[in-house]
Amino acid sequence: MERIGVFVGSFDPFTIGHDSIVRRALPLFDRLVIGVVGDNVHKPDMRPAEERMQAIKALYESDSHIAVKTYHGLAMDFAKAENARFIVKGVRSVSDFEYEQWQADFNRKLGGIETILLYTEPELASVSSSALRELSHFGVDVSEYLPKKERP
Repeated sequence: MERIGVFVGSFDPFTIGHDSIVRRALPLFDRLVIGVVGDNVHKPDMRPAEERMQAIKALYESDSHIAVKTYHGLAMDFAKAENARFIVKGVRSVSDFEYEQWQADFNRKLGGIETILLYTEPELASVSSSALRELSHFGVDVSEYLPKKERP
């Protein structure tokens, strides 16, 4: 049976922290599906899902073990649709952990989907999409916090 994991998020923007989670999760699975949420009620000002998805696809186009797709609704439903038994999430802090803990509990109880938490590498703990959006809004160059396309 193929081991499939999904890594879900709004990814607005997709950061070097997200890339770190992808690279560290990939050896755990035969295939990793990056799920770009299309409808996040907590973030109504997101860039269009298709735009975010295409940017991430471009990063990993040379890796056949990674797929990038948009989804709407619950992460556990997306995981089931992808025949995945695991959702991968990154945690930077205690507040991230507490939020992911209750989500993991519902994903397991309601969907039979396990959650794997990967802790952020210490040097990336302050990198967040929200912070990058705010810095960018005020004209700060955030390119050092965005992953570069792989070279073949």
